[in-house]
Amino acid sequence: MTRTVLIAGAGPGVSGSLARTYAAEGARLGLLGVEEGVLARLADEVEAAGGSARTAVVDLTDDAATRATVTELGQAFGTVDVAHFNPSAYREKDPLGLTVEELLADVRLGVGALLTFVQAARPFMTAGGRITVTGSMAADEPWFGAASLGVQKAGVRNLVRSIDARLEADGIRAVSVTVRGLLAQEGPFTPDNVAAALRAAIDQDETAWRTEIPYVG
Repeated sequence: MTRTVLIAGAGPGVSGSLARTYAAEGARLGLLGVEEGVLARLADEVEAAGGSARTAVVDLTDDAATRATVTELGQAFGTVDVAHFNPSAYREKDPLGLTVEELLADVRLGVGALLTFVQAARPFMTAGGRITVTGSMAADEPWFGAASLGVQKAGVRNLVRSIDARLEADGIRAVSVTVRGLLAQEGPFTPDNVAAALRAAIDQDETAWRTEIPYVG
């Protein structure tokens, strides 16, 4: 089966590895990100890996622009089999320095944009469709020096549970993979290994579905 996969927040890290993983299966990729050059390079890598790609430069915190972009990709592909949400905002500020406005801006990207992404993709998804999210141990073990990140990761994991509960009757499931380690170029927490865990999450037994899967390496 040739899958159509949309990746929100596509870039050179975990999301790039995930794009190449699906491409190796011959998937069609829709890549949404903020840097045209990064997306172009990733599209070339997808093609080299055996898939095909369409790219779209979009600010995921812009609700109208994101909805329009996802709709355009959905119409072009005709269907969306997997919608993967990757972005979060890293702001090195502790709770005494972080402003309310900064916190809300970060949550708008790391949590709120998932709502826009899923709502726009839903008309193109059918039974068997999957929604995946890159999670983090920051949800449970936040570092005070980047206080907004833990809030985002806890919030997005919670939202995934609500999305899954809402869409289960339609045969569409959602899951977050909690990365319990720091990304590195070697060892168990390379982007490729994390991507493999995200890819495997969509194949879990639906009768024993888990909305959160920890990746411990």
